[in-house]
Amino acid sequence: MQGFGVDIGGSGIKGCLVDLEAGALVGERVRVETPQPSTPEAVYEVVAGIVSSFGWTGRIGVTYPGVMKRGVAHTAANMDKAWIGTDVDAGLSALVPGTVETLNDADAAGLAEMRYGAGRDQDGVVLMLTFGTGIGSALFVDGRLVPNTEFGHIQVDGEDGEKRASAAAREREDLSYPHWAKRVDRYLDVLEAGLWPDLIIVGGGVSKKAHKWVPLLSTRTPVVPAQLQNDAGIVGAALAAAERLEP
Repeated sequence: MQGFGVDIGGSGIKGCLVDLEAGALVGERVRVETPQPSTPEAVYEVVAGIVSSFGWTGRIGVTYPGVMKRGVAHTAANMDKAWIGTDVDAGLSALVPGTVETLNDADAAGLAEMRYGAGRDQDGVVLMLTFGTGIGSALFVDGRLVPNTEFGHIQVDGEDGEKRASAAAREREDLSYPHWAKRVDRYLDVLEAGLWPDLIIVGGGVSKKAHKWVPLLSTRTPVVPAQLQNDAGIVGAALAAAERLEP
């Protein structure tokens, strides 16, 4: 069974066919730079173009980097503020052939990891963190998603955790992996004090280089890299769209 997922990010928009049995992309994904300014209309056009390039006419899953409730965006930390209050489901449905399921990007990545990857068969409290333009989070309790957590914005030493510990911060400040790992460690210390998770899964583009920084972390919680790496959002979006069709 195949599905289709699109992952909207602050810097890039990626889409691909997904094998829902294996939890893997089918063929090469398409990536387009996120338009600047990243208004809803400009992003919708990119998403529609990606879907069209595959000739896909069925239902699609689409992630958004912010709080999503019933198809409506409620935050826009790393996107144009015009997204706030926008009915993303309706906007996209007007431009693509099939129906649309939207969800938070980290929630989508977490769903994929819990079904196919590092969180498979894990009970207890599992926290998925995606390090990119910001820090996305997905929280699972005995395999059930607690949607729309925004742990990237918890206060760490007086500022948003993602301002110092995101992958974008590492690139912006040209930090070495050991230096950046110390910042991630401090961020995780604050999270651990409030959540006491049983497992932390780290994803996003930096998961490809997990060997350079994950072993340097000193958290009490086991930290493992995402197995689907940067494809987790696409896979999770397609999965969410397909399963919403089931009774």
